[in-house]
Amino acid sequence: MSSSARTASRRTAVVIGGGMTGMLAATVLADFADVRIIERDVLPDGPRPRKGLPQARHAHVLWSGGVKALDDLLPGIIEQLVARGAHTPRIMTDLVSKAPSGQWFRRFSHARHTSLLCSRDLLDAVIRDKVLQDERITLLQRTELLALQGGGDRVTGVRIRADRSEQSIQADMVIDASGRASRAPAWLQDLGLPPIRERTVDAGIGYASRIYRAPGSTAEGFPIVNVQADPRHVPGRGGIITPVEGGRWLVTLSGSRGGQPSSDNDEFLPFALSLPHPIIGELLAGAEPETDVVTTHSTANKRRYYEKAVRWPDGFAVLGDAMAGYNPVYGHGLSAAAQSVIALRHILRRHDVHAPGTARRIQRAAARPVENAWSLAVGQDVFYPGASDQPPTRLERTLAAFVDKAVDAGSRNPYALRILLDVMSMESPPARLLMPDMLALVCLGRKKPSLEGPPLTEHERKAATT
Repeated sequence: MSSSARTASRRTAVVIGGGMTGMLAATVLADFADVRIIERDVLPDGPRPRKGLPQARHAHVLWSGGVKALDDLLPGIIEQLVARGAHTPRIMTDLVSKAPSGQWFRRFSHARHTSLLCSRDLLDAVIRDKVLQDERITLLQRTELLALQGGGDRVTGVRIRADRSEQSIQADMVIDASGRASRAPAWLQDLGLPPIRERTVDAGIGYASRIYRAPGSTAEGFPIVNVQADPRHVPGRGGIITPVEGGRWLVTLSGSRGGQPSSDNDEFLPFALSLPHPIIGELLAGAEPETDVVTTHSTANKRRYYEKAVRWPDGFAVLGDAMAGYNPVYGHGLSAAAQSVIALRHILRRHDVHAPGTARRIQRAAARPVENAWSLAVGQDVFYPGASDQPPTRLERTLAAFVDKAVDAGSRNPYALRILLDVMSMESPPARLLMPDMLALVCLGRKKPSLEGPPLTEHERKAATT
């Protein structure tokens, strides 16, 4: 077959959104179709702030399930990020963490879970540069998606506006990766489809973040320090120190309704000292801030159950935060998004982009990692007052009580902690906690005494002051 014939027979695809999920989806689709990415903003040249991504100013953690998915989709990308200054701390070797129920987790000398830490600007820039090297992918910036084209049975393309003019783009597959602000429910209703069921759990969490120059000699090798909020003691307050590129600490503090951090620079350190343990504030006492405090209150968990729709059009699927957005404190959004793109690839390797039923298969497959992340986030946030229109169900209360016991077992038994980390790292679904071996460890396993304080080494404490 000639090259012109191959080009003529290629499918076409449109990806809505040029963020991480959109870029990853585009690189998968490019093996099956010529791809156009529709992006309403102008994406920065390099690791710089982006207008349409205000949450980028706060701490991001890519758990090991997401790290593996990202490296599977873009082989070598983790090494490229590390070469640009990203860190790959081992969990629990390089993590000091206080559980919502109060226990400090022990640290391992040998760990099998690795996370990725860097600024969101760097993560997006490195992914974007790698994806856009593919000549099968075209980025259309300053372009707004107005509507889906087609009907309730099949989406055939999109209607866009660029440079004040409107035009249509035909496509065999349209992927919505436009994030929390997705208008997919309205687009689908415009095609004559019934409303999509949604659920919102809003704990009223506010975030305040600030970048510090790493104090003393902590620029290399210092652990993540995480003090988690307890939803049963309101207002819930927490915080995290994440070492990022350039010898800096990105520090994010959080608080629920009645206890949210402010944007006042002078109040940042006192808030850190007021957490359930003052370790973050103590470590910051000798650190030099590089930025002013930035805040956000867009932290609600919002789930759209596209996979349960009675009718679903061929040629359209929704991925990433457009499908479900989470309270960022749990750090599962990026991992769930990357895993949803793995699901997209799995389906496209078995079914033609244009074939009837392919889009529904994608939607159902992508829902699995999304549901795992949703369960982890909502299992905590639903207990904050006013978080949901309905109080926690008996099942949610029962599961939360068991998770507290599993966390307690994990803080005192290394075997239980490894299973707990399989779930928290999104390498195993939450149901893994209910397997017989974990049940035995929770109910009958030998447990060490709880730690009395954060397991920082003497060397790490000295590094923060010298």
